[in-house]
Amino acid sequence: MTGATGRIGRAVGLALRGAGMEVLLHGRSPERVVQLQEETGTEAMAGDLTRPEAVEAIRARVARHGRLGVLTLGFGIYERSDDPAVLERLLAANLLGPYALLRALLPFLIAGQGQVVFLNSTQGLAASGGVGQFAATQHAMRAIADSLRDEVNAKGVRVLSLFLGRTASDRQRAIFAMEGRSYPEELLIQPEDVAQAVLAMLELPRTVEATQLTLRPMRKV
Repeated sequence: MTGATGRIGRAVGLALRGAGMEVLLHGRSPERVVQLQEETGTEAMAGDLTRPEAVEAIRARVARHGRLGVLTLGFGIYERSDDPAVLERLLAANLLGPYALLRALLPFLIAGQGQVVFLNSTQGLAASGGVGQFAATQHAMRAIADSLRDEVNAKGVRVLSLFLGRTASDRQRAIFAMEGRSYPEELLIQPEDVAQAVLAMLELPRTVEATQLTLRPMRKV
């Protein structure tokens, strides 16, 4: 489970553990990963997925089992800018790093006839003004998911995409502040809602695949 030091990733990871799965959580910040392990008692690893050695460390850990049941790819980073240097940073964190991890772990997913869950954003479906750079990374991950699905379905691997609207998180709090608006946390999608949706997708019979599920707050915010 990548992005596990955020509220959404943490909720999804703990839900998977609660469903009886052996879970390996992952986050960028070593300090936050240590805190996550202490608070949840769940194995976790820290590393920057834009660095090959971080990807290799996860691959080596998964290789101990020889197969992988579920790979959940989370959000990455969020910025708004028209600076090409920022776009380069977003592409590295949100696209290239997760893609490198996906390709490194794909043999284990095939061996286990596992499932890949892309936690995308509704910006990956339709880009809002001022968010083009971030949205471009999410559109790209949608393309990766769709292409992967076509590649691996016949090998017994399901590829599930979940597109999230505004979800209660530290990032969303910062976005509301950036927009000069109060933060209505109780009206947003809750991390636990996302976790429940992920479990529902994973538990579907293998005769069906949730290729695109979109969640949004019930009330407009």
